[in-house]
Amino acid sequence: MKPEERKRYQSRLFIFYAIIFLMFTVLVSGLAYRQLIESTYYAERELRQNNRRILRPGPRGNIYDRDGRILVTNKPKYSAVVFLSDESVRQAFRREQLTLHRDLREKGENISRDTLLRTARANVIQSYLQDVNKMLGREESVDAKSLSRHYYVDPLLPYSLIDDLTREEFAVLLESLPVESPVQVYASSTRHYPYESAAAHVIGYVSSVDLEDEGNLPGEGLRTQATKGAFGRDGVEKQFDDSLKGVTGMEIWVVDPGGFQVERSKHIYPQQGQDIQLSLDIDLQLAAEQNFDLYGDTGALVALDIKRMEVLAMVSKPDYNLNDTSPRISHETLKRMNETGAWENKALRGAFAPGSPFKIVNAIAALKAGVIDEHTVFECKNAFKVGNRIFHCHSGRSHGEITLLTAIQKSCNVYFYNAGSKTGVDNLSREAIYLGLNNKTGIDLPNETSHMLVPTKAWKKQRIGESWYHGDTVNMAIGQGFLLATPLQMAVLVASIAENKVLTHPTVIHQTPEMLARRPVPKPLGLPDDLHQLIVKGMDMVVSDEGTARFAQVKGVSVAGKTGTAQVRKKGGFIENAWFVCFAPVEDPEIAIAVIKEGYEIGRSHGGGANAAPMAQSVLTTYFAKKPATEAPITAVALP
Repeated sequence: MKPEERKRYQSRLFIFYAIIFLMFTVLVSGLAYRQLIESTYYAERELRQNNRRILRPGPRGNIYDRDGRILVTNKPKYSAVVFLSDESVRQAFRREQLTLHRDLREKGENISRDTLLRTARANVIQSYLQDVNKMLGREESVDAKSLSRHYYVDPLLPYSLIDDLTREEFAVLLESLPVESPVQVYASSTRHYPYESAAAHVIGYVSSVDLEDEGNLPGEGLRTQATKGAFGRDGVEKQFDDSLKGVTGMEIWVVDPGGFQVERSKHIYPQQGQDIQLSLDIDLQLAAEQNFDLYGDTGALVALDIKRMEVLAMVSKPDYNLNDTSPRISHETLKRMNETGAWENKALRGAFAPGSPFKIVNAIAALKAGVIDEHTVFECKNAFKVGNRIFHCHSGRSHGEITLLTAIQKSCNVYFYNAGSKTGVDNLSREAIYLGLNNKTGIDLPNETSHMLVPTKAWKKQRIGESWYHGDTVNMAIGQGFLLATPLQMAVLVASIAENKVLTHPTVIHQTPEMLARRPVPKPLGLPDDLHQLIVKGMDMVVSDEGTARFAQVKGVSVAGKTGTAQVRKKGGFIENAWFVCFAPVEDPEIAIAVIKEGYEIGRSHGGGANAAPMAQSVLTTYFAKKPATEAPITAVALP
């Protein structure tokens, strides 16, 4: 070969080698990219394809009363289930599918493959359920639609055949099911309320919810299936849901191409939520509720520990059996509760005219303004005239010349018409607002209303477009007119009067010393001791043989109170709501109570002394009976 030809040949060969080298470099680079850079991606992809994650809720924490008695706990919920991923079950599906296909072919019929598969699965599961029905004497049937959804969406979770087994049925299945049966008995937990409807509105209830990973569990990118969890829907269950709910557990399973379990590779057990101790005393709660239940009365009652501002009892009627909400609320239960209004907690959501208990606020405002003192006398002739309108005394008779003490004892409207008129709406409104009647109490329960109202001149002008009239002041002086307050507010009010301080922020949680130290410092009520004692003495006289609340007496215990009757306009006339507020003992107040018993018949007298005071008396009796140093209390004085 000539030198020139050899040179040309070598140059071509060099180009060929360069191309080979370039191709080899690309190949090596691609392999390196796949192995070194994309290996994590493919490993994660393989993990997602071959692994599944199951989330399981932790049991909710228990709820106790102030003495450590269980108000809410968890009880076993028994079910008969089938795991659709079990190999024997899947083989049964395939056999039934072949049988159905053969039968349809012989009959010359044709259905879609999806329908064939759904029917085969439903037939198999129904055959399992039929065996269970025979053992239990039931007549349950399979919902093919829900079965199909479960098969495709949650195949790793148990499919429930019967989810409301009794303990006896659970025991029968444990004894009777063959070892090789695909049906298993399964125990989970559900909320249980030992005292049924007691304190229903305080405790609240839970509903089921799809469990979600809060980001603290491994396997976040895996396809996840979860059993139902629970979340609080009302009351303490809602307010403290984050504390009560358990810590979610998790399982990671290696699955086959069909998505069914092969082997569990990781397991984190769920943990129970925190326990909570309430300030409620179940003895006082039951005593309060029994009086309402005796005659089917509606209304509310709140009892407070004055020193700690803890709720000892909170009643709202009508109510509901908490166990009817667990594990779910039936359509019948929901309908009944909606019709009766049982959902609403009237103790903190019911806004009522406060009636005569507001006369104490009137008295405080008048004493502060200096328009009355202990010697001030007004004459009651059973009437007070404003323009052409006559405002009558509640008793229907004249009290004659009376002082503040007698006016409180006898609940004389005319005295407080005079006192309120002289004090003026500005002072009355200012005092009521200072005492907290225009704002929420801030209790640690959900859904406290904001519809309470202390009217002012500016409010009426803006809201109604009218000026404030003298008659408005007279109405307000006895707790009528535009005024609205909740029973909880009235309980806080009477506790404030007892202590001569403006107390705020009641709580349903039993306070630790650290919690008590963080409580807001109360404001002074602003009454000198002698004038404060004048108010207290008048309220003490109310619960005497000559007072309007003699049915609130407790032997061996001094009780200070105030009755009231508030009129509510209805179609065709008025109904009367009966009020009673009190604290005891007078010398060193410990407990404050506010009760409202709603009227139900137009034109019927429904006084606080005869209707609301006995309800407070039963709570006081129970409270002081639990104190060893207290002389045994008597029952309520017989009603006339």
